[in-house]
Amino acid sequence: MTTAIFAISLTLIGFAYAGYPLLLALWARIAPKPVARAPFTPPLTVVVIGHNEATGIAAKIRSCLDQRYPADHLRVLVVSDGSTDGMTSAVRGCAGERVHLLEFDERRGKAACLNDAIAACTDDFVLLTDVRQPLDPGAAAFLLENFADDSVGAAGGELMFRTDDASGFGEGMDAYWRYEKFIREKEGVVASTVGVSGALYALRRALWRPIPPETILDDVMIPMNVVVQGRRVLFDGRAIAWDRPSRTPARERVRKVRTLAGNFQLVALRPELLLPWRNPILFQFVCHKLLRLLVPLAMLAALASNALLAMRGGIWSVLLIAQLAGYALAIAGLAAPALCRWLPVKLLATFVSLNAFVVMGFVDFLRNREAHLWRTHRGAA
Repeated sequence: MTTAIFAISLTLIGFAYAGYPLLLALWARIAPKPVARAPFTPPLTVVVIGHNEATGIAAKIRSCLDQRYPADHLRVLVVSDGSTDGMTSAVRGCAGERVHLLEFDERRGKAACLNDAIAACTDDFVLLTDVRQPLDPGAAAFLLENFADDSVGAAGGELMFRTDDASGFGEGMDAYWRYEKFIREKEGVVASTVGVSGALYALRRALWRPIPPETILDDVMIPMNVVVQGRRVLFDGRAIAWDRPSRTPARERVRKVRTLAGNFQLVALRPELLLPWRNPILFQFVCHKLLRLLVPLAMLAALASNALLAMRGGIWSVLLIAQLAGYALAIAGLAAPALCRWLPVKLLATFVSLNAFVVMGFVDFLRNREAHLWRTHRGAA
């Protein structure tokens, strides 16, 4: 039994981080599902939601209006979520026939604002984007090309990081994001991607379903609502939103813990996503979103079972020493970031950090009832 626990634990860890991406790559090569993309420019509403974004909202509006998309078919709806810093005045300064403001005095969070914003839209297609990330001029047109195929219900774009002045930590986060994008792209090729980037995605308004106001991961909840209605969700790397990676571990920790708390919350809010007759991409959902939540338990089980097996000596003792050495190197890398210049230390430190964030995310899910309320980070973000 102890040997089985050890083997199962290592298999789960390996499959969650390496096996699933490799399986997707093979699956996408053997059985891709084609998409009939074509120029398609229907009336489109770009929805931008923000809280206390006075310093960035004008530039974001310009980014939306500068899209290579028919001007008479594109309008911008800006939603102010209880802003107190003059954001609404900044929006009014940009208002006109193509820019509209939806203002709420009470801060409720992005999900509640999305529900009201989509209800206020009349166009058949909406594009959702965040304030912080400027859009590449072709983003809207590229995303809408996917909807020429009636099987497509939503399409997400690519979040590209500007790393010209990023720290080594920021470059590491950029590398991890490239890994995530690879998974999303291949999921879309074989069926549907599980989530999209909240910085840039579009959907058919007819497929919109209101989401719980406390939702943290709207950019997973909304695409999954599309999937359960029988439509595909795609990743389109041609459509780009620009951002900068977190420059400090502390800032990245806040972001990752919130995201992982959202994964736990997603299952609590939508348990039907675990039912194969409700979720047509259950396999991808479990492999992409849930297996990683089990990895910290698998790590603990692997270490504990290996400790028991090491009493037999031989290879088990060697494996235990290897595990302990790996954790020691990871802790050393976290304590002294300069050691992360050595790739093995960097990989071990990143792996341990990510799984520590899972534990923190679970605690945050249990304790933090305001996790859905965003925090505005600029400058050193």
